[in-house]
Amino acid sequence: MKAFKNTIQAAFLLAITLLSTVSLAQQQGMFTQYMFNGLAINPAYAGSHETLSLTALTRYQWVGIDGAPNTQSFSAHAPIKKEQIALGLQLFNDDIGVSKTFNMFAAAAYRINFDKTTLSLGLQLGFSSYKSNVSTLNPIWDNNDIALSEDVREPFKPNMGTGAYYYGDRFYLGLSLPTLFNATINSFEIEDTGLTYESGTSRRHVFLTGGYVFDLGHHFKLKPSGLIKYVAGAPIQMDINLNLLIDEVIWVGTSYRSGESLDFLLELQLTSSLRFGYAYDYILNDINMISSGSHELMLNYRIEFKKDRVTSPRYF
Repeated sequence: MKAFKNTIQAAFLLAITLLSTVSLAQQQGMFTQYMFNGLAINPAYAGSHETLSLTALTRYQWVGIDGAPNTQSFSAHAPIKKEQIALGLQLFNDDIGVSKTFNMFAAAAYRINFDKTTLSLGLQLGFSSYKSNVSTLNPIWDNNDIALSEDVREPFKPNMGTGAYYYGDRFYLGLSLPTLFNATINSFEIEDTGLTYESGTSRRHVFLTGGYVFDLGHHFKLKPSGLIKYVAGAPIQMDINLNLLIDEVIWVGTSYRSGESLDFLLELQLTSSLRFGYAYDYILNDINMISSGSHELMLNYRIEFKKDRVTSPRYF
């Protein structure tokens, strides 16, 4: 049984490595705690915490499978210049098999303040770096596979993204395209054929997000939220989430990611400035035969510059 499991894991590792170098690979990172880390998918989210907000997140996907995705991200954002302008920075690193992706994007948002709501329009500029040592795999059944003959080396692929984010104290609605341009990854000519081979293409993504906070008495608040993700050539993916806030300190919740996982979330407001988050994904597809699930850890720290100002609680 163990030998069978190891065989399945080896085949799966090769499959996900190859998938990271085909036309739908190197895509936008996805996090279970997206509702607390909005800058990862929408540049217009910058400044919405009304503080200097620092977020570090790490994700261990499909635990138990060698070479499964391992992702880290860091973001920082804050309002400036009479709070109409906000700036942000997003760093993202993703390892999967023998492939590595690194992204760096700087964001700027212009915020239009109404009586009780804000409309933020964001733009981000940055680059992606791709590296994949596919030639080290040496599969015994096909040594002539063109996909394994050339390592991927793309140190600088510039891109830009945009988004809109409309929110108040109790709701938010966002629409974003974190990258506007499709980018060819590692294009080269096949020797003696005159043909061109492309290791992959980074595809444009579209995200639609929304959520609302309801009061349930003096001690509880309920926040349903959702995300719809669209990328050309892939099925539309939906995340449906429900979180319960207890005494403004503890968030407990669950999410369903269409065709992929059932997720459980815990968020702790450790101090007025520091928040800790944990998420566990229970896999609903065949991967659960060889994996115990996915884990995600998050730390968020917020620095308030204007101590004499009363800041409304932020629930997202």
